[in-house]
Amino acid sequence: MTAIELEGLTKDYGEVLANDDVSFTVERGEVFGYLGPNGAGKTTTIRTLLGFLSPTAGTARLLGHEITAERELIQAKRRIGYLPDDPSFDEGATGREVLDLHASIKGDERSDELLDLFDPPLDRPIREYSQGNVQKLGIVTAFMHGPDLVILDEPTNGLDPLLKQRFASFVRDERARGVTIFFSSHILGEVRRLCDRVGIIRDGRIVTIEPVEALLDRSGKVVRLKAAEPIPVDALDLPGVHDLEVGQHDAPARESPEVAGTRHGGTTETTGGPDESAASTSATPDTIDECTFTFTGNVNDLLSELSAYRLQDCSIEEAPLEDVFMRFYGGEGDV
Repeated sequence: MTAIELEGLTKDYGEVLANDDVSFTVERGEVFGYLGPNGAGKTTTIRTLLGFLSPTAGTARLLGHEITAERELIQAKRRIGYLPDDPSFDEGATGREVLDLHASIKGDERSDELLDLFDPPLDRPIREYSQGNVQKLGIVTAFMHGPDLVILDEPTNGLDPLLKQRFASFVRDERARGVTIFFSSHILGEVRRLCDRVGIIRDGRIVTIEPVEALLDRSGKVVRLKAAEPIPVDALDLPGVHDLEVGQHDAPARESPEVAGTRHGGTTETTGGPDESAASTSATPDTIDECTFTFTGNVNDLLSELSAYRLQDCSIEEAPLEDVFMRFYGGEGDV
């Protein structure tokens, strides 16, 4: 069953077409990431879904209820949690008073549990809150009534790294409980860690909807080589090798195989003896002693080709999701 269905959703402001024929579905129990830079149309989609904006064309359903039918939308909202991109509360109220108000409107099944996790300073007035504390209070209000669907707009704004990790663990637990979570973000590493699928929106239009792993596979691997002896440049003239950069790579020159094998969760193959502590510096214009490139072919085939050469270090890692994102926004072509 689907938790969210969009069919040709369009929002035209006249000078700006914020959403242009947006169509996709989010399955129940799924964590769905909605990616795009500022101004791409993410927040417009969310505000239209929740009835804060009226669509120019098209429609959508939340938990089976039409958003363009007022009574149905109200019925759906009883089972929905929402965190806006810039949550704001009455600055004269304390956090506890804010929670009491929300509880009186929509119920309170889980606030004790959530307060233990996120711990906003309830007895202080909102005007004294930092951005992070406002965000923590917003997360509590979004989940406190035990919703079936939660819509989050940039949910980790202002959170410190420890709280971001705690939030990520919480989201995974919510998914295990069957809660559907739809969140927009421009923090791609966050999306990569949490989401089952992602949708990428550019200039109001959906570019792609697919599993995170499919995007990573399409983007290829980042390969960093350090040769014990210079190797011919044409040795890397192979199918699947892209964006070859010759010179110092990011991996430390004396990094041990054990460390290199776990760096960034990547897979590393290392050859060469312990006496090969530094790569040769006798490379010529026709040879390479250090390089970095993106590889979109079969990694085993690449390693087979490289086995003819003496390598001090060869690290193979997933491409950063930021690089995947740039494929859609960097003018290098769409998928």
